[in-house]
Amino acid sequence: MRVLIDASPLLLRSAGVKNYFYHWLVHLRRLEGAGSIEAFPLIGELGPLTHQRSVFTPLATLPRLALLHFLNIRFNPAIDFLAARYDVVHVTNQLRNPIRRARVTATVHDLTAALLPELHTAGNVQADARFSANVLRRADGLIAVSESTRRDLVRLLGIPAGRVEVIYPGVDERFSRITRETAAETLERLGLRKPYVLFLGTVEPRKNLDRLLDAWSELTPSFGGDFELVVAGPAGWASEVTLARLGAGQPNLRYLGYVAESDLPALTAGASVFAYPSLYEGFGFPIAQAITAGVPVVASNVSSMPEVAGPGGILVDPRSVGEIRGALSQLLTSPSLRQRLAAAGREHSKRFRWEECAKRSLEFFGRIASGKPGTEN
Repeated sequence: MRVLIDASPLLLRSAGVKNYFYHWLVHLRRLEGAGSIEAFPLIGELGPLTHQRSVFTPLATLPRLALLHFLNIRFNPAIDFLAARYDVVHVTNQLRNPIRRARVTATVHDLTAALLPELHTAGNVQADARFSANVLRRADGLIAVSESTRRDLVRLLGIPAGRVEVIYPGVDERFSRITRETAAETLERLGLRKPYVLFLGTVEPRKNLDRLLDAWSELTPSFGGDFELVVAGPAGWASEVTLARLGAGQPNLRYLGYVAESDLPALTAGASVFAYPSLYEGFGFPIAQAITAGVPVVASNVSSMPEVAGPGGILVDPRSVGEIRGALSQLLTSPSLRQRLAAAGREHSKRFRWEECAKRSLEFFGRIASGKPGTEN
């Protein structure tokens, strides 16, 4: 079986999707071999993962992007000639022309652009609509990263449930190995010297950071400076007002901006509580990383977040500042509750392993290559 994976997100600035393709590709190749699992465009040995730029040098990235743009020229049949060599071609929304000479699959990370278009740029909404029409409705099989995403596919796009298989992504094993003690050097370098609540994610409307800031401003007088809120993540679109608040000097609030991938396990493990009141997530890597590191979470009670957080946290209505504030207060005032949720979260996180994800993905590709439909989950 030969599988071609469109891994073009590795060439772009991206967070969760890039994280997925990087680790997924590494583990697929580890199990099946690079000769059976090839990546497009011309993606061989990978450089270090960073969300801010390509995994390759600029000089190595440019010809790969040029090839992608060439294949995306309207009505260009070149992608079909390339695809004909493979049993299965796994695509992303970076490929514009349909593939007709191979069995096609895709991973669906979320349908947030269709559900909450006001929280996305017009370009993202259009790209996702095109991908849904040209690929998702026609694909031979789909991988959904959560049961929530699978339900959205069936409900919103009318895709038969049997064509969609839920395969959870994994979490980098460094998050399971890190401890507060081994994280100490990184935290000192980042200037984090007091207990903190952590938010990690791109600063954009969907992440709902402003309501978290409102909740924190109401909590701050109660704790007298015992804790600080640490926000880490790059600026996304429509983030000017939120960024201004982050830089306004609110007491016990720190904005770190983008933090290197290598520092994230220590930053996460060092937190007393992880707060993630996002309005929608197809999976929610930061939540999975937090419970893997043994950190209790405050997460939204919508989309995939209850599924990923499991018993490792407190669920809240993300549109309620009062509920966010109450959950944070409950955890910050009860070390025993934090300890109990942390232990339950660690156990729950065992289902998020890249080795298992790669194994199940190869079984999925094998069924698609043989012309068998997906299995009911």
